[in-house]
Amino acid sequence: MTAFIAGGSFLLFLPAVPANYLPISLILATLLLVAIWRLNHQSIQKIFILGLALTLGFCWNANYANQRLKNILPSELDGSEFELIGRVDALPQGNTHGVRFAFELEELSAREKIAAFPRRVYLSWSPDWKSTNTVPEIIPGQRWKLKVKLKQPYGLLNPHTFDFERWAFQQDYGATGSIRSGQLLDANAIGILDFRLGMERRRWQLREKIQRLLPKDARYQGVLIALVLGDQNAIEQDDWRIFNATGIGHLISISGLHVTMLAGVGAIVAARLWRRFSLPLYIPVGKIAALMGFLTAFIYTWLAGFQIPAQRTMYMVGVVAFALWNGRNPRSFDIWWWALFFVLLLDPMAAYTPGFWLSFGAVAAILYSMKDSKALLGIPTGKGFELHWFDRLKIAISEACRVQTLVTLALLPLTFYWFYQTSIVSPIANALAIPLISYIVTPFAIAGALLAEWLGQWLLRLAHLSMDYLGVALTEFSSWSWAVHRSHEPALWALVIASLGVAIAIRPGYLIDSWRSRLCGVCLSVVLFIPPLHLLKSGEFRATVFDIGQGTAVLIQTATKTLLYDAGPTHGTKDDAGRRVIIPFLMGEGIHQIDRLVISHSDSDHIGGAASILKEIQFASMMGSLPQDNPLLSNLKSRAIQALPCRYGQQWEWDGVLFRVWHPNTKTNFDKTYPMKPNEMSCVIEVSNDLYSFWMTGDVEKYGEAEIVNRLINDQYSQDNHKVIIFMAPHHGSKTSSSMDLLEALNPHQAFAQNGHLNRYGHPHPTVTQRYQDVGIPFYQTPKTGAQIWDFKSHDFSRHDWRHREKKIWHRKLNGS
Repeated sequence: MTAFIAGGSFLLFLPAVPANYLPISLILATLLLVAIWRLNHQSIQKIFILGLALTLGFCWNANYANQRLKNILPSELDGSEFELIGRVDALPQGNTHGVRFAFELEELSAREKIAAFPRRVYLSWSPDWKSTNTVPEIIPGQRWKLKVKLKQPYGLLNPHTFDFERWAFQQDYGATGSIRSGQLLDANAIGILDFRLGMERRRWQLREKIQRLLPKDARYQGVLIALVLGDQNAIEQDDWRIFNATGIGHLISISGLHVTMLAGVGAIVAARLWRRFSLPLYIPVGKIAALMGFLTAFIYTWLAGFQIPAQRTMYMVGVVAFALWNGRNPRSFDIWWWALFFVLLLDPMAAYTPGFWLSFGAVAAILYSMKDSKALLGIPTGKGFELHWFDRLKIAISEACRVQTLVTLALLPLTFYWFYQTSIVSPIANALAIPLISYIVTPFAIAGALLAEWLGQWLLRLAHLSMDYLGVALTEFSSWSWAVHRSHEPALWALVIASLGVAIAIRPGYLIDSWRSRLCGVCLSVVLFIPPLHLLKSGEFRATVFDIGQGTAVLIQTATKTLLYDAGPTHGTKDDAGRRVIIPFLMGEGIHQIDRLVISHSDSDHIGGAASILKEIQFASMMGSLPQDNPLLSNLKSRAIQALPCRYGQQWEWDGVLFRVWHPNTKTNFDKTYPMKPNEMSCVIEVSNDLYSFWMTGDVEKYGEAEIVNRLINDQYSQDNHKVIIFMAPHHGSKTSSSMDLLEALNPHQAFAQNGHLNRYGHPHPTVTQRYQDVGIPFYQTPKTGAQIWDFKSHDFSRHDWRHREKKIWHRKLNGS
């Protein structure tokens, strides 16, 4: 089993697997199996069996990958419109103002026969922006006829951020699409034997019941839904900040403890009912209790959305139940290995998710320290049951604290790898939250969702009231200045050393006998806090051009200073590029303070993420072209952050790197009324050293470009200028920008544009793209490259395209050419 898992894990390091690997490998594996049994030497047989298991694991995962690759929308159909007939396949996310859901395709209405077409797609339905209409209510199991514009799964690709394309691949979504119109064909198209879709509809009913029974302004309604159904989408981002800062985020989901608790309830009820008759004469009570415990865990795992922690617990309960039915007594780690095997068998991509590592890692750490369940950290636990109830309670509390300490320490490397921070107040917060959420909030929420409404309403309100009081305490904890230690994404070598230290620190045995070596093991985790080396010397700088969608955001780093140019767009009413892209990147890089924020102008695709970033990152100053009544200026004033208007002629130097403002004019101020439209007031900044120049242009258009051209001529910019110039195409490459006059005056060597994939504005415009091509300027677009990381060093400069994971280096000759 271990070899099977290891063989499958090889695929994690392969970019693609040819479809013909599977039959060839199966044939080879069969031949090897025949050869094994013709050999008499036992050790040789074991070696070949190990090789066979590795091969089968690789083949299984290769088949998994190829089945999903076949399900992807063909590139020639990207952006086409179709009429689809099918069913809503899972619990939808959203409401009548906009909804996203999985759609299982049954029939395709097309003008011609399409051989390969996705069987499962991910759709979004929003009201027409020209009207105030709402979208219909989407319920799992409905059959719809939809007019849809489909695209291949596409997501923004940046370091340290969520990879939507990987998630879509794991969920088996072959395309994404936006719905133009729809017709409901069947309100309930779920077959009698369709267990999975029936459970999805039941989940929707329970979610709707919780929302209906709680007041509309109930702050933690989304938390109760998450605890009952595993659906975390309704939780507010501000609440997530508090949960993560206090280290209780692991409780706001379906944990193994919840599944185990319900499985235990199911087993106890079944055992008591079974004892009331003569049924134990036929089947022992223990077997029935084990069976019903597993069935309870199985049903609740499906109700919880089949999340990995719930799966892990369900499989472990199932292995124990199977062992009891067969009179076996499995070792603790055997149960863990079987659960790991089943999770990866059904979903090899599970290893890409934090929940997989945290769930299995926590249980593995406990089992490793308990040494086959005989003791926890070498301290016997069985004698407490012979003591007075108060002494037993003290021992239980002591052991719970030890387990919490053990898990916190064991998961420290993984916590920093996935979340780049750890909560200092976590022990205090968890001591309060674990018993309250596990034994009051969660049981009452589940009971309230399942029982009759007249009773369920009061149980849900009691659960919400308990969560409300807990929220007050958590808010206070998170407000402490030392509540969270933020770090960065550790390097692989640091993870290995820290994990080795954790293994030493939590190894089985008595604490008092080996406290020195355990303390040394804990000290090895210090490597997680070593800051990343950017290796920028004086006069060198780095520009990170984010894959931000239809908007702008660029991070400039020198040896000791950092500047953020624009903050990207908003995404709906509750999300923005600051939360989605910029903050995760800054956290992953260990950047917690920025010396200057520059906002080119007031358009939402440039300023949209600023408010979110200000909540997480400290800024020393701000510069920009904004009207006086812009909310961002009020936000900055409340935080005592200096705000400066952007004007031509301003310049400053950081670490031998010159920052120079070329636009707008010298009289610009934070006036309430702009002399021109916001685009033409864009703050244009050049970042340069002795060899290289990097231009950030915002949305400046032809009038602003003409002013820049005049300034370049008056400044004799091109005369004896041997610098390599990297140029941001103004206004995302719109047809009203990138004038030939500006290109001739500046003469850039390379150019780039930040725009959305297949955006509705048509940026960059074909005429602009052709213009750059005609004058021989390479033109790189973030939808094709992902994030672009430009490094400007002493003797060379390079560009790292994150989508293709490739780095191109250009060397400078001594004469500067």
